[in-house]
Amino acid sequence: MHLPENLRDQLKEPFGILIKNSEITKQSISKYSAQDSLVITVGDATTDKLIELGITPSVQIVDGLEKRAKRTPPSVKVTTNLTCNNPAAQITQESMDAIKLAFSSPKPVRITVVGEEDLLVLPVCVLAAEDSIVMYGQPNEGLVIVKITLEIKNKAQSIIDLMR
Repeated sequence: MHLPENLRDQLKEPFGILIKNSEITKQSISKYSAQDSLVITVGDATTDKLIELGITPSVQIVDGLEKRAKRTPPSVKVTTNLTCNNPAAQITQESMDAIKLAFSSPKPVRITVVGEEDLLVLPVCVLAAEDSIVMYGQPNEGLVIVKITLEIKNKAQSIIDLMR
């Protein structure tokens, strides 16, 4: 599925709570996530930031890039490593299958994406259990924290449904 041009602006709006870069702390994050919530990160910088703060995401989706520049993968021990292909501006069936598998695999899980992971926030929001917490970076602004609810699942699915 490919993201049409007319949907790109819609995705620039955060799906959840935006914490500004200067305000990201373990305390500011924990205000929005219960201690027993499944935490899912999408993006290398977001995953790194949480690890730096002493929070190991249960599911980490990374591509080894930040703003198109190569970077070292986040340094934390993971139990399960998965890989999938997902070209820029797309959501592949392979990536959706990897996300589904990650939720049923021993944690922590890292999905390494060959291509680009940005849009995978959408299927994560659809496939994650309610009350899970999804975190991703909002470029040059901060960290977005999304608590999965039926409303969020439906919103993400409606955007996926508009992709071709």
